Amino acid sequence: MKKFRFLEWQVYGDAQKLFSLILEITKKLPREFRFELTSQLIRSSFSIILNIAEGSGKISDKELNRFLDIALGSTYETVAGMDTLRISGFVDEDDFNKIKALAGAICDQLGGFKKVMDK
Repeated sequence: MKKFRFLEWQVYGDAQKLFSLILEITKKLPREFRFELTSQLIRSSFSIILNIAEGSGKISDKELNRFLDIALGSTYETVAGMDTLRISGFVDEDDFNKIKALAGAICDQLGGFKKVMDK
C-alpha cells in the first residue's frame, strides 16, 4: 500500500479547505465567544482531516470505511455547528453557504469512497 496516499485524495484537500474556512470565519466572532463557540467547530472540522488520513493507512476496506464514517459524521457536526452560529447571528448567510457547499462536496466524495468499497 502506498504511504500517505490521502495526500493525493481530493476529499482530503477539500477537508483542509473546510478547516481553513472554519478558522477564518471563527476569527470574526466576538472575542468573548471565540473559545466557547468555536472550539467544537475546530475539533469537528479537524476530525474530518484526521479520520481521512488515519483511515487511508488501514489495510482492509472495512477499517477504512469505519474511519470514513467518522469523517462523515464530523462533517455533519461541523455544518450543524455553523448553522447554529448562523441562526444566532454570529455567522452571515454567505459564510454559512460556503461551508455548506464545501461540506456537501466532502460528503459526496466520502459517499463515493464508501460505495466503491461496498462492492
